[in-house]
Amino acid sequence: MKTTILTSPEDLKRYDQWAKSSGQGNLWQSLEQKRYLEALGKEVRIYASQDDGQIRASALVIIDRTFGGYSTWDIPRGPLGDGRTELLEKIMHDAKKDTCLALYFSPMRIIDYGRLSPRHIHCEATRIIDLTQSEEEILSQMKQKGRYNIKVAKKNEITIKESRDIDAFYDLVKKTGKRDGFVSLSKKQYRAFLEHLPGSFLLLAYDKQTEPIAGVLSVVWGERLIYYYGASNHAERAKMAPYLLQWESVRYGKGKGCTEYDLLGIAPPNAESDHPWSGISSFKEKFGGEVVMYPKERMIVLRPMMYWLLQMKRKLLG
Repeated sequence: MKTTILTSPEDLKRYDQWAKSSGQGNLWQSLEQKRYLEALGKEVRIYASQDDGQIRASALVIIDRTFGGYSTWDIPRGPLGDGRTELLEKIMHDAKKDTCLALYFSPMRIIDYGRLSPRHIHCEATRIIDLTQSEEEILSQMKQKGRYNIKVAKKNEITIKESRDIDAFYDLVKKTGKRDGFVSLSKKQYRAFLEHLPGSFLLLAYDKQTEPIAGVLSVVWGERLIYYYGASNHAERAKMAPYLLQWESVRYGKGKGCTEYDLLGIAPPNAESDHPWSGISSFKEKFGGEVVMYPKERMIVLRPMMYWLLQMKRKLLG
């Protein structure tokens, strides 16, 4: 098979068709994701291995330029197709020439290549709710506490509205970050998600005040609804707005013809209590769904000395 970087509109159109019809495609390896990332100024390449003009394997690669001309390469939720090892070898060859420190990949199916990565950027487990069920069936498979909190939000007269107000959502994100001790993305990234990723939408929750008290930023890709970002005002936590937001997201997805709702990320079963996804897992558990596991992210260190020096520097500086 011949492996090339796809650049022409015709080739990218064929890639889009392949990704959506092969049964292996996903948002993170999609043409829509490429355009969204490029709107953020990211460098993105799409590699494809072809045989007789047919794509057999592919990989969307995000190249992150670091100091001194070095880079790291990331293949989120890929590569796809057959012959993935050969495709990785071609990508690795190009990465070496690009003074890449390490190549990361988080495949949907296990690839016995490279070594396990210490990162937790791409989730190793998620919960997926079957949206082909009726609303009553979806509610019945939730935890009792989840159903109860949805009722509490309704009793508090919380209303959910679709919005384009990223400024309001970002204010909630900053409050959430301050409360939970994490550094949020920039407002530019949330805005680009809503404006440049087809299928994305923002839902905001309001009580009787004019300012929203919670919000979710999600996306529909194909027949799958994906919950991506959430934020809330902790001072209004007793009103349970995030629970009603999730329920209205379910209804939104059903209205768009989605068959699945991916809650996007929980700690794997039996994970240590300090796993970075543990905090959100108990919240998502209340909505039920099936736990789906993914292989852990893997990596290939291409410049060992420089890579480990950089890791040591980050560890020392915190």
